[in-house]
Amino acid sequence: MPLFISYVSYSNSGIKGLVDKPADRTAIIGAMVEQAGGKLQGAFMTTGSHDALLVTELPDGADAVAIGMAAAASGAIAKIETVRAWKMSEFKPIAEKAAKLASVYVPPGK
Repeated sequence: MPLFISYVSYSNSGIKGLVDKPADRTAIIGAMVEQAGGKLQGAFMTTGSHDALLVTELPDGADAVAIGMAAAASGAIAKIETVRAWKMSEFKPIAEKAAKLASVYVPPGK
């Protein structure tokens, strides 16, 4: 199954909810991911430009987007960015395909 990384930033109301009722939200997030047909690989609170980071395996990108939309619709999430990730071994065939395609690409202005 494809691997996705989501960077989550809570809204003010989301932060207020965490402060008013501190909790480990891993089980809640995991249940949502499982309902979408996936598996939560890791859930982390972070410092910096995002409040949390999720690593999930999901059937496809549409599932990852749906999870983000559902969470954001609650008002607790200000921003969520989800990217597709590949293990290094999985990426080699993609790089090989790029090498073949590079010879036919014509840059703008050439």
